[in-house]
Amino acid sequence: METTFTKAQRIRLAVFDVDGVLTNGRLTYGEGGVEYKTFHAHDSLGLQLLQKTGVAVGIIATHPSDIITRRMSELGITHVYQGYADKITAYEELKQKLNLKDDQISYTGDDLTDLPLILRAGLGITVANARQIVQEHANWITKNKGGNGAVREICETIMQAQSTYDAAISPYLGS
Repeated sequence: METTFTKAQRIRLAVFDVDGVLTNGRLTYGEGGVEYKTFHAHDSLGLQLLQKTGVAVGIIATHPSDIITRRMSELGITHVYQGYADKITAYEELKQKLNLKDDQISYTGDDLTDLPLILRAGLGITVANARQIVQEHANWITKNKGGNGAVREICETIMQAQSTYDAAISPYLGS
């Protein structure tokens, strides 16, 4: 059986769910229906580093949100699909657009709507606080929870598997 590390060596596109993966999954609304989401800075830097190594990053979210649009724009993520109850449609569009095969794609999700992509992607990932049924079907469960460094863990693992991690962090080490 192939290891997570071996599968990560082939990844050219890392796709992530938002609520429960890039955030802790809580939906907070203020007065007048204002929506709030909290993103972890460690995850954000991980996504930027991963993109610098040549791995594309994509987002597929069930519910559209101006907050997602803004944050992904700040991170330079251009493959953003929102409002997809059937995430397979967005996944197939992105796969075709980038001319990739399933084994070149990782997908990270935390709930039932993510299961079809976790099962289809070459590397199906879930977070430590995902639903049990999702954990049972993922290739890999992160040590960190969604919204609390899980995405950084994934990005670093992919970079380490592809031997790009040292070069990605070298500017921060003064080398």
